[in-house]
Amino acid sequence: MAKKSWIARNEKKKRAVERYAEKRQALIEAGDYEGLQKLPRNASPTRVKNRCALTGRARGYVGQFGISRIKFRQLALQGKIPGVRKASW
Repeated sequence: MAKKSWIARNEKKKRAVERYAEKRQALIEAGDYEGLQKLPRNASPTRVKNRCALTGRARGYVGQFGISRIKFRQLALQGKIPGVRKASW
């Protein structure tokens, strides 16, 4: 489990990205790069980290399911992810 502060910080960044999305898009279309620099740093979508929805783990993120590889494996073996089953050949 990731530290609560890391998870909270990432959520705060997500809210900032949503808040400034329209303004950022308008500045990009207008070509106003000085205006873009005046926006808060955390308003940039590249600063948001992909984290597991269940544990908050940042590494080994499986984007299609939104969880980490470890939780993905556990849930898949338990049969809790529809359409996913263990490979056998």
